[in-house]
Amino acid sequence: MIESSVDVVNRAGLHTRPAAMLVKIASKFQSEIYLVRDGFSINAKSIIGVMTLAAEQGARLGLTVVGADEQEAANAIKDLFASGFDEP
Repeated sequence: MIESSVDVVNRAGLHTRPAAMLVKIASKFQSEIYLVRDGFSINAKSIIGVMTLAAEQGARLGLTVVGADEQEAANAIKDLFASGFDEP
């Protein structure tokens, strides 16, 4: 199990396009991937779940990854958030 955190750095926050990018990346891995905000945990492979986080710029989200490819999955998710979803 890997527990970490990620920060939303892009100006528009975790809106539809970044949420879809996140789900697409998360779905490539066998591991279970969860994002946590204010005690509320969602499956990162669920677009509806990701959208319910309503994470704005500056939000810090918990990241929990469990499974056979957890290290690769955690790194991919962290890299995606760090890149600001390729947005300004």
